[in-house]
Amino acid sequence: MTPPARRRTPAPPREKVFAAAMATVAERGLDGLTMAGLGREVGMSSGHLLYYFRTKDELLLQTLEWSEGRLGAERGALLSRRAPVRERLDAYVGLYVPDGPRDPHWTLWLEVWNRSQNAGDDARARQAAIEGAWHRDLVALLAEGVSRGELRAVDPDRSATRLRALLDGFSVHVAVGLPGTGREQALAHVREFVEETLLPGGTSADR
Repeated sequence: MTPPARRRTPAPPREKVFAAAMATVAERGLDGLTMAGLGREVGMSSGHLLYYFRTKDELLLQTLEWSEGRLGAERGALLSRRAPVRERLDAYVGLYVPDGPRDPHWTLWLEVWNRSQNAGDDARARQAAIEGAWHRDLVALLAEGVSRGELRAVDPDRSATRLRALLDGFSVHVAVGLPGTGREQALAHVREFVEETLLPGGTSADR
C-alpha cells in the first residue's frame, strides 16, 4: 500500500512575514527577531523560513525593501500634492526622520547598513536603489522649487546630497536615542538649514 503523500505547509504571503518581522522589531528590537520566533508568528518552522529567504540577512533586506516600498508610495503621494514646494519639502523631511528611538524602519536600516560591510554586490546594489529613490525624489522637488522661484538658484543634486547627509546624521541620533537629539530637535535643525541654504533671502550661499 502506497503511503499517503506528506502534506507541505504552505508558505504564508511574504507581506505577512515582513509585517510580522517589523512588528517584532518594534516590540522587542532586533535582538528579539529570531527565525524561530518569526516562524511561530507566521505558522512556519525556522527551516521553512530559511528555505524561502536563505539567510537572516536576506530576510532583513527584503523586509526593508517591503517597508521602503510602502514609504515610497506615501512619499509619492505627499510630493505630488498641489502645495508649495516648501510645504512638500517639510513633508519629505517629516517622513525621512524616525518617529523616535527604536523606530522599526530605522532600526532595520541601521542593521542592514552594518551588515552591508560583508554583503555581496547584489545586496549593496539593492541598498543603493533604495537610497537612490529618496535622492531622485528630493532632487526633483528642489529643481521644481528653483524653477518656480520658491527656492534660490542652487544645484538641486548637490543640495539634495547635503540635505540627505544632514538627515541621515540626525536620523541615526534619533533612532538610537542619543540624548538631546530627539525628533523635534532634529526637525528644528533641518528647518533652520533649509531656511539658511535653500530659501530666498537665506544667510548662506550654495558654494
